[in-house]
Amino acid sequence: MSATQSTPSPKCSSVYGPVKSWRFGNSLGIDPIGVVSTCSFNCVYCQLGKIQTHTSQRQIFVPTSQIIEDLQALTLDEQVDVVTLSGSGEPTLALNLGEILAIAKQLTKRPTVVLTNATLLRNTQVRHALKSADIVAAKLDAISSNQLQRVNQPVATINLPHILAGIEQFRGEYPGTLAIQTMVLSPWTTEMIEIYIQLIQRLQPNEIQLNVPTRPRTLVRQLEARGNDATGLISEAMHQLKCISAEIITTLANTINCATNIPVRYAPMN
Repeated sequence: MSATQSTPSPKCSSVYGPVKSWRFGNSLGIDPIGVVSTCSFNCVYCQLGKIQTHTSQRQIFVPTSQIIEDLQALTLDEQVDVVTLSGSGEPTLALNLGEILAIAKQLTKRPTVVLTNATLLRNTQVRHALKSADIVAAKLDAISSNQLQRVNQPVATINLPHILAGIEQFRGEYPGTLAIQTMVLSPWTTEMIEIYIQLIQRLQPNEIQLNVPTRPRTLVRQLEARGNDATGLISEAMHQLKCISAEIITTLANTINCATNIPVRYAPMN
């Protein structure tokens, strides 16, 4: 399938939430991917469960006209702080990403956020589209190729040097706030911390966001999972991942902050 072809998803609302986000406050979600989860990663902790379409091929999944219709039908809550593009997979796979960001800002008058796994940041069109977002949170879970394969399970054409090069290039062009989001699944060794700090010093984000898997992973695809909320999902189809302690994540955050002088925020522990 060429990049210009599109396979529209079955009709469902492209707008969801607002969702309570520890990083961004009350976030109204826009899903540019749709019913079928589609991503260039297949992360072991993904709340969407096993990704249904594992690809790095860009296309239009949800027409811009549908997103406009769904936003116009919404009575915007005054408590909505930001509009976040995420949802059912990797938002930069959507060829109409730039259009969606422009429409979201125009219709909601709210800051826009994009959560990305950073695998497509070497693409000039992707970087250009993302420049209009107020905040871009780029994923960096792995400090080695082996860890990337184990944790993120990317498509075959993606590797860690390419991801790092893409983030670095985007950092040099992007006028907004760049955050590096990192999922911490287990305690890090001293060597891992040192390598991570070196990478952060290279990438120079505005802030670092350390995540822990506090939300269960769905085993069966459920559209509601895109909202980061397990309420109402089928409990038999959920798997709760083991979470590291508050002490470990706090110590790690302080160590990284002291070494880089970059603000480090981390997920509150339940």
